[in-house]
Amino acid sequence: MQNRIEPPILVSRLMTFVMATSVVVLVVLIITLDKMFPLNRPQIFFLRSQMVDNKELSLTDMPEDLDWYKRQFVREYVRERNEISENLAETKFKWDNTTTGVIRARSTDDVFEKFGQTDLVNLVYRDDTQPLDMVCTVTFPAGSTSVKPYVKEQKQDAYVVEFTYQCNYSQVGKYTKRYNVLVTLESTEKEAVKWSERMENPLGFKVSDYVVLRNQVPVDDDPLNWIRKIDFSENQTDLEQYDVLY
Repeated sequence: MQNRIEPPILVSRLMTFVMATSVVVLVVLIITLDKMFPLNRPQIFFLRSQMVDNKELSLTDMPEDLDWYKRQFVREYVRERNEISENLAETKFKWDNTTTGVIRARSTDDVFEKFGQTDLVNLVYRDDTQPLDMVCTVTFPAGSTSVKPYVKEQKQDAYVVEFTYQCNYSQVGKYTKRYNVLVTLESTEKEAVKWSERMENPLGFKVSDYVVLRNQVPVDDDPLNWIRKIDFSENQTDLEQYDVLY
């Protein structure tokens, strides 16, 4: 009977074994998570599908030539920067100076600061309980001609974007105008993509310059400042004169 292990001792040894195993598992999990986060450089994959009888899905690495992706980035940047949705909360979500703000994540500090000083941004964020009642849309020309490399100067990663901007505002009427915007990118591929921006800017591009062109000459005519051209003191109801499409 001397070799008999009393129940309290048996339970104590069993708990010691369970505790030791848990500690080992916890250490392994911590090491694994430490190797995974934060991501130093997200690896981008694109999912492609073909509408055939036997659908094939493939994951491919991003090619070395990023020009196509840069054009799409610039195109979407112009759209997100200028469009105002009927759902004002959606627009504020895109324009916010937070980690979830699309324009904040895709712009340098100087470009975002200028963006925040435009009239329509201030109008969207005004302290007013009344609805804005404004919808603005961006329309690009058909085909792939809406985004072209800027060839006048030897500027790297500079593109000219052509689009039509249309706003319907209850207090003004309809405003429509064609724009050419010069967008210059600043690549951060040598730097780690910020973890907070991994969703809104996985490629790591930043817009370092955004300027309107007229006859290939930079002008101070930001689409988001169109409303300052309107004389509200006129109190007019027929505002077709403000439809300045050209």
